[in-house]
Amino acid sequence: MGKILFSLVPAVIFLSMASCHSAEPAVDDRDGLAAFQADSLAKHIRELSGDDFQGRKPFTEGETKTINYLEKQFIAAGLEPGNGKSYFQEVPMVRISTHAASQMKVQSAKNKFSLNGFDDYVIWTDKTDSLITLNENELVFAGYGVVAPEYNWNDYAGLDVKGKVVLVLVNDPGFNAGDSSLFKGTTMTYYGRWTYKFEEAARQGAKGCLIIHNTEAASYPFSVIQNNWNTSRLRLDSRGKQEGLCDVIGWVSNSAAKRLLIAAGQDTALLKKADTRGFKGQPLGLRLSVDMKVKTEYNKSYNVIGKITGSKHPDETIIYTAHWDHLGVGVPDETGDSIYNGSLDNASGTAGLLELARAFKSLKTKPERTLVMLAVTAEEQGLWGSAYYAQNPIYPLAKTVANINIDGLNYYGVTKDIVVIGQGQNELEDYLKEEAAKTNRVIEFEPHPEAGFYYRSDHFNFAKAGIPALFIESGTDVIGKGPGYGKAKADEYTAKHYHRPSDQYNPAWVFDGAIEDLKLLFKVGRRLAAADKFPVWKAGSEFKAIREKQ
Repeated sequence: MGKILFSLVPAVIFLSMASCHSAEPAVDDRDGLAAFQADSLAKHIRELSGDDFQGRKPFTEGETKTINYLEKQFIAAGLEPGNGKSYFQEVPMVRISTHAASQMKVQSAKNKFSLNGFDDYVIWTDKTDSLITLNENELVFAGYGVVAPEYNWNDYAGLDVKGKVVLVLVNDPGFNAGDSSLFKGTTMTYYGRWTYKFEEAARQGAKGCLIIHNTEAASYPFSVIQNNWNTSRLRLDSRGKQEGLCDVIGWVSNSAAKRLLIAAGQDTALLKKADTRGFKGQPLGLRLSVDMKVKTEYNKSYNVIGKITGSKHPDETIIYTAHWDHLGVGVPDETGDSIYNGSLDNASGTAGLLELARAFKSLKTKPERTLVMLAVTAEEQGLWGSAYYAQNPIYPLAKTVANINIDGLNYYGVTKDIVVIGQGQNELEDYLKEEAAKTNRVIEFEPHPEAGFYYRSDHFNFAKAGIPALFIESGTDVIGKGPGYGKAKADEYTAKHYHRPSDQYNPAWVFDGAIEDLKLLFKVGRRLAAADKFPVWKAGSEFKAIREKQ
């Protein structure tokens, strides 16, 4: 994804706009809640994740069925078209299919050897040239590949990488060093995400960028990376735009990285030095060669969007998002099933949008600000549907109050807790905490902040545009069964069903917990629709300056 910052209205205008409304009126806390129905939620999840939807992959018949279903349900819920007279927003995209050579040749001053594709490296490209090559391009170690002025950190300082391949570490310096004074310690910032590494390498003029895999630092094994070997990827159609991209991007395994270091006369001590402030990257004295054939297909996918126009401030919006897409038809599992239904990920979140739409439409006291339900495409391919909306907003970003994103709902019972992803980012977590307390619920914070989940779903593109964004996960403290039960259920899903054909509707699921979570998100939105000010980013958030910037 390109890292795009948006110009907002001058701060003085924004502040006056945010404060000119009347004081927050009294709200009947029960208004709208009766509209939520577990049976209705289950019906939509079952329908959207049925085999006839073929895994809801963009550019397929499954997409056509999905977006038509959502349009029909938005109309039934009483939503107005969200894009002029249409419920759709076109998202021009390109499918890039790559076929990389089975070996990457490595040449040092003393010898030559090869790395094996799939086992040692996985590479692809975001470029659309028919043939991509590395031809004895120099390899340079650039630490974490980070330029972060606010942290007084620049891994590229004094380093010439133009036309070269950079080798970088995943995550942030604070994670591997265990040093809370570096960045946010073990809590990942966006600088730790692999997408950022590729973006920064391109800005520095590098021809390629290879990330050294580490299971703990990446939060997933190398086998997840291997799923990208010689396959296709979607991205936004950037024809006619100036876009800086590396020719070759990808990962090398930890063992392959050690071979490269040894060939360069180094060892893993060099990697540890990268955790030190003032570390200087260095050429490794190695040259890489590899070819990659590329095929492209241009097409359009669609975001689906509906709205309820605000009664007093119709030009100010609260946007709820969920991605409608999944992985389509792919490699069969051990049972022979090849349809990746994506029932929880994310038919459940999409169904949640429909429940929220009905609830807001049922309000006796109509929302003062406009409520938008946005079902986005291509999240699984790189958050592209939300990225396109953020770059081509239907509603002005400066007047977008907040984004609330749903990616997977609770299927195992009502919980005392609800989990916030991205602790300390913005005031929305405080709003959620206050609303939860009214029903004796509590918020918890993600147990693995080092995994960087705040940067891995569609709310992130709104955050990059300066819009305060809230992202939650299901709690684990199931009432009557305790936290162990909920954690076991969540762990079982991750281990056995996540991104597998077995993520399909189960009649044994119970959605009373999902309904309670949706009610909380509804109450936060209802509060935002009537509040006399916009929520703000908290001190220390990397997105605060974007919202405040002219």
